Amino acid sequence: MIETFFGTGALDSAQAFLAALVIGFFFGVCLEQAGFGSSRRLAGIFYFRDMAVLKVMFSALITAMLGLSYFLGMGWIALDQIYLMPTVYGAQIVGGLIFGIGFVMSGWCPGTGAVGLASGKLDAALFLLGAVLGSILFNELFPLLKPLYQWGESGVRFAFDALGMASSTFAFLFTCVAVACFWGAEWIEKRVSGASTGPGSPFLRTFSAVLVIAAGGLFILPPVSPSSSASTAAKAGSETALLRAVETASDHVDPMDLADRIMAGEPGLVVVDLRTPDEFARFHLPGAVNPRMSELPSALAPHRNLGTIVLYSNGMTHPAQARDSLARLGFQNAYILTDGLDGFIRTCLQPSSLRDEPVPADMAARISRWRGFFLAGAGRAGGPEAQAVPAPEAFPGLQLPGLVETEWLQSHLGRADVRVIDARSQPEYNTGHIPGSLFLSVDSLRGVVGGVPSMLLPAPVLAVHFSLMGIRPGDLVVVVAGDKMQDATLVGMACERLGHHRYAVLNGGFGKWQAETRPTDTLLPRVAESSYAAPPGPDGLTVDHARVLRASQTRDAVILDVRPEDFFTGIKSDEARAGHIPGAVNRPFTADVTKKDGGVLFKPSAELEAAYARLIPSRASTVIVHCRTGHQASQTFFVLKRLLGYSSVLYYDAGWTEWAARPELPVATGPQP
Repeated sequence: MIETFFGTGALDSAQAFLAALVIGFFFGVCLEQAGFGSSRRLAGIFYFRDMAVLKVMFSALITAMLGLSYFLGMGWIALDQIYLMPTVYGAQIVGGLIFGIGFVMSGWCPGTGAVGLASGKLDAALFLLGAVLGSILFNELFPLLKPLYQWGESGVRFAFDALGMASSTFAFLFTCVAVACFWGAEWIEKRVSGASTGPGSPFLRTFSAVLVIAAGGLFILPPVSPSSSASTAAKAGSETALLRAVETASDHVDPMDLADRIMAGEPGLVVVDLRTPDEFARFHLPGAVNPRMSELPSALAPHRNLGTIVLYSNGMTHPAQARDSLARLGFQNAYILTDGLDGFIRTCLQPSSLRDEPVPADMAARISRWRGFFLAGAGRAGGPEAQAVPAPEAFPGLQLPGLVETEWLQSHLGRADVRVIDARSQPEYNTGHIPGSLFLSVDSLRGVVGGVPSMLLPAPVLAVHFSLMGIRPGDLVVVVAGDKMQDATLVGMACERLGHHRYAVLNGGFGKWQAETRPTDTLLPRVAESSYAAPPGPDGLTVDHARVLRASQTRDAVILDVRPEDFFTGIKSDEARAGHIPGAVNRPFTADVTKKDGGVLFKPSAELEAAYARLIPSRASTVIVHCRTGHQASQTFFVLKRLLGYSSVLYYDAGWTEWAARPELPVATGPQP
């Protein structure tokens, strides 16, 4: 089977350029030898003095038709290896008339004009200059000429198919017509100028016989079928039709429309994921298939023009290229997902509370249904089961956010949707860490905000950190601390601010992992940067000094100071003033953890529940936790909110650093009541 430059997509290669140059050179030589370097001789056909144009062009046409027919019939070449010009009745008829008028007036066509230019003909140069200017004018006027450009567009049409005859029959009859034209041209020349050798010359008789015999030989070969896959591809491959589909977006499927159709289990809907197998394994739409790009035609052959094929990747470039290729191969039912999978997630799966604009109640209900279906895996119909973006339910036995044990983490290492963050110091990380884990300095999560130092950074800045680490909204983030559990929980607070509730703290941290002789290495993992989007607006859990002051005055919330007791009472101080917020109660953050099994572990839940029950009236009570800079308070927030289930826990991030520096705010000293 011959593979052409067109069929292999190599028309822009150096080899194709060289081949075109050689063919063009010899084509020009043939035209020059045929007398096509003279506009006078070319124009002679319109005056019946010189019929060379008709004889040469018909000879080329018949030779190409018969040669191509033999190559197709013997299986040496396939139609999909040839560019087949689409039929656009109106445009081609009008264009042919304009071309004919130009030919009569100038005596040149573009090809013969190039030959004339090579022969030094000035009129040929003027003709080609006019052709270039005309092309520029056409381009500028295209919006006005576009209706004519598309008038009568019918895709690729075969004359023998339209006439209802076999290709061999059509080729034979057309050859006979050409032979008759040759004899007629000879007769006309004889009558008008007497310059021809006249009808019935030995060459003409031999040439005519060869053509007729060659055309008759096609009857013993399989006919070209317009219903073959290659021919069908040609029919559907009208470039103009593709461009019009792109222009009108009729080659797209809207994310919301696709979500509803998948949930409804639409018969004949085929969803094709064009991403890598690893990306597909992490998350794909329910029922999607993941063939290689090169295998698309064969994989989708049973669905050609049956039902709907929707192609998607992270973006739209590869799906658009695949869709156009499939259209040329006869798939008239292939579409691309608008904005790709990333757009689908933003449009259908992003929670209503995290959107830039308020969401109407009916739309919020649709989003809730979509999230319930695509993220929890409920109600999926048919096809291969899709592994959804990991929701808490995707990790049996885990309550997220929460704790994970070392056994669990080791058994899930290597999962693409589990990202391990090491919150120890960099020297500790560099000398040994859990395989695949990423280092994150907790100090990089804090900075000056509103003049207050060591504040947890705003969500957009935290989102940049997550993006650089390759974290995506669907990933489970497991945070590993050293001997300071508050390092891990401060990373947890960053997750809370971003609304990333798929996070967990490794109970016992790296110390317990190492004491149990679990695997470690010193390799730096490769990271593919993600595009983590920061949620708009406040995080809903951080409060300022005004809210804390109101709680101090009205007792509408429990103010829980988690600093060491000496700092709470005022015996020690490293801030502008010593003491505590009036009305606050104290439970040092260190009271919630214990050193055991080589690491730092949280105390048993029953012990923690009893301790906090003595300070907080109920689990429904509002609690404001603070320390000096928010670092230690992040651990207490995690214990109350995520381990014990207190429903209203707030975080005074600025803490005692801000409170002590504001002279207008009251300060108390001494032990708590």
